[in-house]
Amino acid sequence: MSHDSPTRRDLMKPLQLLGLAFGAALFAGVVTLVSMGFFQQRTAGEAGRAVVTALVIAGVSFIAVLLIVSLLLLAVDPAQVTKQIDRPVLFNDDSEKPEQGENPDAAASGDPKA
Repeated sequence: MSHDSPTRRDLMKPLQLLGLAFGAALFAGVVTLVSMGFFQQRTAGEAGRAVVTALVIAGVSFIAVLLIVSLLLLAVDPAQVTKQIDRPVLFNDDSEKPEQGENPDAAASGDPKA
């Protein structure tokens, strides 16, 4: 028996999660190397410092992206992914209408009593 609702593992497979974090870390490391002038003619000490700094930045960005994307995936309900939404997303679920005589936007209407 198969079910159509995706699981949390289907939303983002662990290898995809690691690949995304590795790609972000690689990008941050290369940007750090370029900004510190690693690819220009520098002394060995300056080049070594650039490599160490790039590795630290790449490690921090790898961990940060991995943690942030994992926490964002926990906020997603897998059962709600395939559910079709036919209303504005930011509106409340309950459609309470104001009673007679109530003006929810009294400040904008210019009513001095509000």
